[in-house]
Amino acid sequence: MTGLTKTLAKSRTRARTRTPDLSLAPAAVRETSGPPFWTTRRRDVLAGYLFITPQLAGVVLFVLIPVGLAIWYSLNDWNVFTGEQTFVGAGNYAALADDPQLASVLGATAVFCGGVVVLNISLGLLLAVLLNRRFRGATFFRTLFFSPVVVSVVAWTLVWGFLLQDNGGVNGLLGAVGIKGPNWLQDGDTAMLSVIITQVIRSVGVNMVLFLAALQGVPTHLYEAARIDGAGSRVIFTRITLPLISPTVLLTAIITVVGALQSFAQIAVLTGGGPELSTTVLVYYVFQQAFEFNHIGYGSTLALMLLSFVMLLTLVQWQLRRKWVFHEE
Repeated sequence: MTGLTKTLAKSRTRARTRTPDLSLAPAAVRETSGPPFWTTRRRDVLAGYLFITPQLAGVVLFVLIPVGLAIWYSLNDWNVFTGEQTFVGAGNYAALADDPQLASVLGATAVFCGGVVVLNISLGLLLAVLLNRRFRGATFFRTLFFSPVVVSVVAWTLVWGFLLQDNGGVNGLLGAVGIKGPNWLQDGDTAMLSVIITQVIRSVGVNMVLFLAALQGVPTHLYEAARIDGAGSRVIFTRITLPLISPTVLLTAIITVVGALQSFAQIAVLTGGGPELSTTVLVYYVFQQAFEFNHIGYGSTLALMLLSFVMLLTLVQWQLRRKWVFHEE
């Protein structure tokens, strides 16, 4: 009996000292341990932040910090050679009203931007409609019209600079048919036209591809139903095609406007802003003031003006989408 008593006593002692199983305990006991820290929601949030960190770092380093520095520089008169900075407050902004060249620069910017946007979108849509059909050689022509996009801007502009000279290839072709061509890049009436056409030919391939993708997403049964009802090609395009691809039209309008306002290499290589100020757009005028004339503060002020124009035009187009973009309320 003594051995049996000792065995029972040891069993009771182990039962009292054993760690309780909380999974079998009542809910009140389990709640005292608390939920785990890495819940599914917290893991998802962390993964999301990790994914956006590279993009967020790029925005901070290459957008927010440069804009902040531009605002600071616009409030100062900075001589980069001596390193001296003089705080002038709103002096550079007041100088905008006294700049006799600014009106001509803004006019040239409006002409260049308007010409590039209208020709780029309309020509890109026309090419997309033509190349959306099935015919022999369609792939070749799509590649042909898109190929200038992948060419270096400087290389493309240098080639066109030679072609548009007084004795260049363009005037050579015109002379072969008995037409005397002008000096395209030295005449104020043709210099801007030359820059616009050069820019449009190079960049129209992007809009063409975007419009092609949009056209191929239009349901074909809508075309068939319209033809059964007796609708012609013009009615089908204006009542079916154009409304259904209007989101793509909005996208191309925004990126084309922003791209036109930022066009610098074409102006710098082809005309250098001349003759006189006929091709001096705002982005090139920023470069001249900041780096050629050493007016860093005034150049920063002009850069902020350009940024304001880009943001304003983008906002206007975005707000107008409710009136002419399909599926937008």
